[in-house]
Amino acid sequence: MTAFQERFARREDAIARQYEYEDRVVLVADLGPGRNGSIDLLDGTAIVVVGDDEYEFDLPEGEARASMSNGVVTVEVKR
Repeated sequence: MTAFQERFARREDAIARQYEYEDRVVLVADLGPGRNGSIDLLDGTAIVVVGDDEYEFDLPEGEARASMSNGVVTVEVKR
């Protein structure tokens, strides 16, 4: 289990995956329908806030962009 997946492991209904490609890393966490919140990227760290829950995880080196829609958090980091 990656550090990213461990951050979401405390939620029984969350599914988190990390995909490694030659030119990028994609991090995806499904927190469940209707679980909208926010995601911010700050100095190599992603911070996800959903209601009273907050998740922080380090990002791989590279140019990152993030989004959250319908309870799905996606972070793509170009190497």
